[in-house]
Amino acid sequence: MTERCAVLDDYQGVALSMADWSPLDGTVDVRILRRPFGSEDEVVEAIGDCEIVVAMRERTPFPASLLARLPRLRLLITSGMRNAAIDLAAAARHGVTVCGTASNAEPPVELTWALILGLARNVATESAAMRAGGPWQSTVGADLHGRRLGLLGLGKTGTRVAGVGQAFGMDVVAWSQNLTAERAAEAGVGIAATKEELLETSDFVSVHLVLGDRTRGLLGAPELRRMRPTAYLVNTSRAAIVDQPALLDALREGRIAGAGLDVFDQEPLPADHPLRTLPNVLALPHLGYVTRRNYEGYFQQAVENIVGFLEGKAVRELT
Repeated sequence: MTERCAVLDDYQGVALSMADWSPLDGTVDVRILRRPFGSEDEVVEAIGDCEIVVAMRERTPFPASLLARLPRLRLLITSGMRNAAIDLAAAARHGVTVCGTASNAEPPVELTWALILGLARNVATESAAMRAGGPWQSTVGADLHGRRLGLLGLGKTGTRVAGVGQAFGMDVVAWSQNLTAERAAEAGVGIAATKEELLETSDFVSVHLVLGDRTRGLLGAPELRRMRPTAYLVNTSRAAIVDQPALLDALREGRIAGAGLDVFDQEPLPADHPLRTLPNVLALPHLGYVTRRNYEGYFQQAVENIVGFLEGKAVRELT
């Protein structure tokens, strides 16, 4: 019997070219779905007949309510080994094996610096003026050398971001609820005594925390008011760590210089959302992990997981 597999949210239409899917020939019928879903009903209609689903990060959530409506589903694969949008307990109750893939830490680091540099040197504004035949030099850039980079979170990604900041000659400090002086010293960065101190003294604040109960809404209106009016906020982690209405207010009122954002509370971001057009926002469509090396790893390991599952072998199961 041929298994049915749906590959979800392949926005760029590249899934089949990023891996060798031939090991599934004759045993698995693979369908590619490129557009995001607008509702659970749409998801059920599109993949309700599938035994296998390959999800890309958290683009399509799999809460308990959806899993209950997918009785044929047996294997759910996500890129990466963490996906907060999948209810693992509900999957287990419904007999669905959930597994993941490796994910490289370097691409989000690189994109973080694309946003920092883009903000500091007004790259989007000056490039648009060049293309439109506009004024020659209309902005004055912000310096990195000698300025303070404040990192909220000093894990795998934050540590790498810190290293680049040090190479630029920045004063790098970090804070998180669990950060110790020993861990900061290992990364060669200073430790802020409090979150408030970091916000008040940093020229660039970059978010590198895992979203959870303690970090959801960590930066709200009171925290954003502590930032300097010349400071920039960069978030390549999770949108919900920063209170979105409070951030919009701070940007509209000019209480911070600008924001570089790769994550949003609704994705894809609606076409009329103000974050698309505010002049002090440099926004990207969640590209942090979107690189060829990551995609090749995601999809090749997805194929390996499918083969292993069908043969009754070990897979990279999420627990």
